[in-house]
Amino acid sequence: MPVSAEPLPEAPASAESTEPLPETPASAESTVLHRITPDGASWITLNRPEVMNAVTWEQRERVIALLADASADPAVRAVVLTATGRGFCAGADLRGTPAQTRERLPGDVARTIRLGAQRLIAAVLDCEKPVIAAVNGTAAGIGAHLAFACDLVLAADTARFIEVFVRRGLVPDGGGAYLLPRLVGPQRAKELMFFGDALTAADAERMGLVNRAVPEAELAGLAAAWAGRLADGPTRAIALTKQLVNDSLTADRATAFAAEAAAQEINMTTRDANEGVASFVERRTPEYRGH
Repeated sequence: MPVSAEPLPEAPASAESTEPLPETPASAESTVLHRITPDGASWITLNRPEVMNAVTWEQRERVIALLADASADPAVRAVVLTATGRGFCAGADLRGTPAQTRERLPGDVARTIRLGAQRLIAAVLDCEKPVIAAVNGTAAGIGAHLAFACDLVLAADTARFIEVFVRRGLVPDGGGAYLLPRLVGPQRAKELMFFGDALTAADAERMGLVNRAVPEAELAGLAAAWAGRLADGPTRAIALTKQLVNDSLTADRATAFAAEAAAQEINMTTRDANEGVASFVERRTPEYRGH
């Protein structure tokens, strides 16, 4: 597969770089845009294009909160995570981290990772609504893991995915060593993480990291179409399916089968499940309401 060790363009001062940044906007609402479409899709858009959407502490907390809101809001039936400009997310912007008030002690770094990058990735994995990543540009470090944690990944053909940690002498964080082997197998995961080469969208699609790689001009339209299809579907059944698939990767067969039976038991109490069965018997298109 063609790869490249080229540097990140306009790399921000993040966990993946040491270049200077322009001033960070004060408002998380302006740097993480949010809207809910009439068909019930929650669009979460990283909006710091001048630094390729390196994510700050405030942005991370807003994304986590918006994903939690999506889980709890019955009007939301799907989530799209995307960004503005040429970058999807170039990593974690350490400049936005609360100031260190004392000398670093053993345990501080682990706590920072656990309460920071890992919480962000877990928020995507645990969201009760299906999450689509619409990767508009470079996704590096935690930015790549943010995309890989999503249930479905769409990418512009100009996008690149970079496991950049090794370039800085760092261990991958944000769930990378958990996600990648499950998506592409341990050998491919090690290749990506050991070398830190840039992976094109086309190669990411061939490897199974991306569902579709499309021309940049078609990305938003395809993300909207997929979100619309999900929003029209049986939301609770999709949520339970997501949970079953995610949990199956670490469960034995007996546990997975028991979880499947329990999920179907729960799902059959929903209006949508009964509507689906009734529509089949009556030979008509089902009308799902998300509950």
